[in-house]
Amino acid sequence: QVQLVESGGGSVGTGGSLKLSCGASGYILDRYCMGWFRQAPGKERERVATITRSGVTTYTDSVQGRFTISQDSDKDTLYLQMSNLKPEDSAIYTCAAGPSSPQCRFFDWWGQGTQVTVSS
Repeated sequence: QVQLVESGGGSVGTGGSLKLSCGASGYILDRYCMGWFRQAPGKERERVATITRSGVTTYTDSVQGRFTISQDSDKDTLYLQMSNLKPEDSAIYTCAAGPSSPQCRFFDWWGQGTQVTVSS
């Protein structure tokens, strides 16, 4: 069974940085697509970044150049390094895992989320 647990959220000012972590059970990082999603109040969930099992990454346009997704298979941990944060980045961030595919289209397992708040 896949279990995902996020950590590292918090509150920062505009321009600050945070690094989110997602501990994954079951040695899944080398077998599945992994991703970070976020949802702000009153908005739909948004795909932020994904990484395939071969390490190919994709980002939504609004975070390109500011966020970096990475994974450490030895530690079974997925990361999201966030820099130059903006108030519009404030949301609950959730990691997810799904069947391996070139475009990481589907995600079946989800963590509980961690809050990120960026003040102006």
